Amino acid sequence: MEGYKQAFAQYMDATNTHDFANVEKVLHPNAIYWFSDKTCTSMSEIRAYFENAWHLIKDEVYAATDVQWIAVDQRSASCVYTYEYQGYYNGEFVKGSGRATNIFTKTETDEWKLIHEHLSGKVE
Repeated sequence: MEGYKQAFAQYMDATNTHDFANVEKVLHPNAIYWFSDKTCTSMSEIRAYFENAWHLIKDEVYAATDVQWIAVDQRSASCVYTYEYQGYYNGEFVKGSGRATNIFTKTETDEWKLIHEHLSGKVE
């Protein structure tokens, strides 16, 4: 498996651990997130957003479908996909989906890291 695809799989797995320390291992230090309702430009902002989401949606399961790698070269890889989540909000089962764009970059140590994520979606 190509390194960027492996990094994407690790990111999905890490997200489902609900432990930001695992997610952070796959993130570039200069990562920028564009969520539907907020832009996060520092690791502390990204951490707070993830941890709040995990607090609000209990037992969340996050998944990516229809992943399409739209631009790949030696140092960067970009994909678009449909994200889906499900879990419990205030004790009631909820699910949602939306569109996502992820951009990975290869670091000086030849590791693929997520440097940008853009999500837009809705609760179903």
